[in-house]
Amino acid sequence: MLNPSPRLRRLLEQLLHTHDTPQRTALAFAVGLFFGFSPPLGLHTVLGLAAAFALNLNRVAVLIGIYANLPWILPAYYSLATLLGAALLGIDVPPGLLRQLTESLSDHSWREIWNLARPLIRAYTLGSTLGALVVAVVGYRVAVAAIVAHRRRVAAETSEPVE
Repeated sequence: MLNPSPRLRRLLEQLLHTHDTPQRTALAFAVGLFFGFSPPLGLHTVLGLAAAFALNLNRVAVLIGIYANLPWILPAYYSLATLLGAALLGIDVPPGLLRQLTESLSDHSWREIWNLARPLIRAYTLGSTLGALVVAVVGYRVAVAAIVAHRRRVAAETSEPVE
């Protein structure tokens, strides 16, 4: 195993914040979850890391939170979030919209995709922002509990006498 110099170790600890409290580490994870499930697709990593640096949070925990939104979750999450936003805003979603969008995607008709999706932009933004907030709050609570339990387990294992 590599043994970094004290100077490199200090730099890594400053950059990664590996000795943060469970609450700050969980906050970093929750910030990552928020950005990972937020509306601006394609900007999640940049926005999450900018927030991590601005708030001086554990960058690794933020990245783990961001990448919790896996590719096979994206269509279902953003579809449900958009439907939630549409319901809250009173926007009618036309029947067969998903089929029309799928056909437009296969035809590479970007103008048609834009015309079909444009009325739902506000619904998408509201729904996925609310969804991101819920995911972040739940993630924070779960992460705090998991980190505290892990640290207790490690402390108990290291304090046991060696036989």
